[in-house]
Amino acid sequence: MSIRVVTDSTCDLPESVVAEHDITVIPAYVNIGDQSYLDGVELSRQEFYRRLPDWESLPTTAVPGPEVFGQAYERLADEGASEVLSIHISISLSAVLNSARLAAKEASRLTVTVLDSRQLSLGTGFLVESAAKSAAKGRLMDEIIGLLENQILRTHVFAALDTLEFLRRSGRMNRAMAGLGTLLEIKPILNMYDGNPTAQRVRTRKGAIERLIHLLSDLVPLERVALVHTHAPDRAEDLRRRVQHLLPEGEIPSVDITPVIGAHIGPGAVGFACVAARRE
Repeated sequence: MSIRVVTDSTCDLPESVVAEHDITVIPAYVNIGDQSYLDGVELSRQEFYRRLPDWESLPTTAVPGPEVFGQAYERLADEGASEVLSIHISISLSAVLNSARLAAKEASRLTVTVLDSRQLSLGTGFLVESAAKSAAKGRLMDEIIGLLENQILRTHVFAALDTLEFLRRSGRMNRAMAGLGTLLEIKPILNMYDGNPTAQRVRTRKGAIERLIHLLSDLVPLERVALVHTHAPDRAEDLRRRVQHLLPEGEIPSVDITPVIGAHIGPGAVGFACVAARRE
């Protein structure tokens, strides 16, 4: 039996990892005016964030339809897959999962299991990579799902936003709260865990960074961790230096978050995606 892994472009996995593990990535859409772009394909992250503050209207995002997922599943069947594990951004944040589920019901040539990662960005990406590695080792679907469910409960993504303006303009928050944030220089901390997005308010950028460090220290020892940011590599590297003593050995990537998420949180955000080590 051959199990192949499918995900969406919000997972933020580097292209090298996607290629190494033969992962299929379905791009979401970023809409700018009357022009629609395939996320990660037709618009680079660098260009998106460079132009984001200057667009008259805020970019919007859209979910690929079930037919896009169906075509991907059919293509994998043509390549010899007997099963597909389709892992996607949390249903609490996006309707991507619904498209995958509709396509899975129509798949006739192979079995498609759709999993809610209950995460975003590399919180999802780490799960996708783990699934692909497990499939390559010949593990069965039930075993892979069990491993991923355990990892989900150890996975956290949290970041400090530089501004509330983009959340306000995207309709993801109350206008009065956005105005209060502007007046008081509030820097929100967004936290995603087990499908539950939450937020904390911190008064200053310095306070927000201190809060990120505290959140990370509460999770050590760490199995995996990455810095995530929206076009803020210098801030991410400053944060890395401050938490170096908390980081596990090995490569700690720094990843620019997909425009599909960046359209809602704006440039200058910085934080972590991490997996706490198993507790014996």
